[in-house]
Amino acid sequence: MARANKSIYSALAANLLIAITKFVAGAFTNSSSMIAEGIHSTVDTSNQLLLLYGLKRSVKPADKYRPFGYGKELYFWSFIVSIMIFGLGGVVSITQGIEHIRHPETLVNPGWNYVVLVLSFVFEGASLIVAIKEFNKTRNGLPWWKAIIKSKDPSGFLVLFEDGAAVMGLIIVFVLMVLSHNLNMPFLDGLASVLVGLLLIFVSFILARESRSLLMGEGLSPETQQKLKELIEADKDVITVKSILSTYQSPKEVILVLIITFQSDLDTEELTAAIDRLRSEVKQKYTIIRFVIIQPQSANIEEGNQSKDIFLA
Repeated sequence: MARANKSIYSALAANLLIAITKFVAGAFTNSSSMIAEGIHSTVDTSNQLLLLYGLKRSVKPADKYRPFGYGKELYFWSFIVSIMIFGLGGVVSITQGIEHIRHPETLVNPGWNYVVLVLSFVFEGASLIVAIKEFNKTRNGLPWWKAIIKSKDPSGFLVLFEDGAAVMGLIIVFVLMVLSHNLNMPFLDGLASVLVGLLLIFVSFILARESRSLLMGEGLSPETQQKLKELIEADKDVITVKSILSTYQSPKEVILVLIITFQSDLDTEELTAAIDRLRSEVKQKYTIIRFVIIQPQSANIEEGNQSKDIFLA
């Protein structure tokens, strides 16, 4: 979380300063693409504030209303951020770009735009480097895309995607602005705004997909589940693990439900001791697992096609 905060704060500072300079330059030069870039930076600034708010809410301690804590607040606000990128970033930029393609305006004093774009590229590039370094520390040798898919902390890859889209958007605007100025084709400025909007919509769909998956309740990976099964079935009192259910409440907190078939000759005291032992072993090996709920079944109950639910956490 601390690493994510570092990249969020760096992105927040960069986007706030860049948004102001882009709007000022766009107003002086009548550049729709520069205004679109200003909107992009403003949306990114708002997104970082929402992520920081989500991070703060997610560490709020459990209470009687949320007995498992507020960890999913981070996933909720991450999903909201992805929607904002689509609505306030992508759609507004495309709408404005189409308007300027239909009614192009000649750039006035384009030198202002070039200065702002170069400075923005430096600041956004520095923020992207910070985001890459911080995310790289969490990859554990995995390929980039696989690490993003497996990541349970959206605050890390959200900033990474935002900064990456910002740098790509600046390159698009710079190239088309140079062509618009040198070829006297002012509609290219509007086209740059449309392309930036399409880029933002593409990024928003990727982020919405990942945030939605986390919000809906992603569980432990199949590899981790198999290791858990082997760990539990190695216990002398366990016959088999019937089912493993899990969900991430936050990037650092998992709820685990185990349905286990125990030896039929265990009495209540022995069964309780076995459950306590298994719960301690699981939590000791996997510190990310906060709650362990065990539903025991004895072999003779299973054979008799009966059920008996005993939940211990």
